[in-house]
Amino acid sequence: MARTPDSRQRLAPAPSDGSLGAVPRRQAGRLSDTVVTYLVDRIVGGAYPPDSTLPIEPVLCEEFGVSRTVVRESVKVLEEKGLVTAAPGRGTRVREAQEWNLLDPVVLEAQVRHDRTLTILDQLVSVRIALEAEMAADAADRITDLAIAQLEEQATAMRDALDDPVRYAEADAAFHEIIISASANLLGQAIIRSVHGKARLSRLYIGHPTREGLTESLAEHMAILARLRHHDADGAARAMREHIARAWASRRPTPQP
Repeated sequence: MARTPDSRQRLAPAPSDGSLGAVPRRQAGRLSDTVVTYLVDRIVGGAYPPDSTLPIEPVLCEEFGVSRTVVRESVKVLEEKGLVTAAPGRGTRVREAQEWNLLDPVVLEAQVRHDRTLTILDQLVSVRIALEAEMAADAADRITDLAIAQLEEQATAMRDALDDPVRYAEADAAFHEIIISASANLLGQAIIRSVHGKARLSRLYIGHPTREGLTESLAEHMAILARLRHHDADGAARAMREHIARAWASRRPTPQP
């Protein structure tokens, strides 16, 4: 008799040992979404390397405690993310990393979580520097008095939070959000919000802020604000570029072997 999953669906723990954090449990939504999250973690983490095949349906059904329908839905989602190719009679093969959709939120989250060499985080910072510098220049040309006032408010919040890294990080993120919104670059906004949001989940990315480091960061934000206040596009871009590069260099840890 075929096994019927009961209402207490179970999920096997994903191999996040030594990574930047445990796989997030997705309690809401379809069961296939949760299975996908675990399988993505295994693929990105190397448990299922490129050119290997995923376990067959009955094995996945037994392991995750779900039906064949859920497993098939999950594999289809993995195909849409560029992670696997399913072929009748040949199984589901894992694709090479360069074929993965790295901007997909689940894939990016897993990439950041398993980035022991810091390759993805380094690339993410490079993308962020290029985009945010250009967006700061765009913002300088069009920024309003209201947006300047909002930036000043966040700068004050950062100054008041120099002894509270969590509060400082919130005000810091809000400061950058005001600038990218003022740029009116909708595609750039979407990319930055996606990649930076996932990076901030990583302990390796956020580091261990000190009051000295936050004080230096505040000074850099004030320099960006000064350039924006004077509608200096080149200066705003330069200040943004230098701030993001310096901040990452100061907190970048030694990669794991």
